[in-house]
Amino acid sequence: MFSDFRDFIAKGNVMDMAVGIIIGAAFTAIVKSMVDDLLNPIIGLFLGGVDFTNLFMVLSGDGTYASLEAARDAGVSVFAYGAFIMALINFIIIAFVVFILVRTVNKVKDASARKAVEEAPSEHASPTELDILKEIRDALQKS
Repeated sequence: MFSDFRDFIAKGNVMDMAVGIIIGAAFTAIVKSMVDDLLNPIIGLFLGGVDFTNLFMVLSGDGTYASLEAARDAGVSVFAYGAFIMALINFIIIAFVVFILVRTVNKVKDASARKAVEEAPSEHASPTELDILKEIRDALQKS
């Protein structure tokens, strides 16, 4: 059983998946920083200084709180719709970047596949008109 597990782990697909997950986690940190540190200030500037992360509604308890963190620290139940908006923005940005990456990789793969097909000699190439005429001539000479 251990050898089967070792063989399974050593397969290329499992190792590729592990590398993809590690790269994905690092990529998520980069995108999160891009959204938090670059895009949110720009979006906030256009929306009059609104910071989505602090948009919330108190569902239980009395009082007003300066920030979402203060409300959570006070132990009140909050409806943190700003955090959801930020998660949605993060998702859209990540999905777009992944789309661009996949599209670029597919274009590179297609180009290299076309180049390989063009460079490979074709064993089953269609006969040219000259080849057909030569075959006809040879057949006529035999008869």
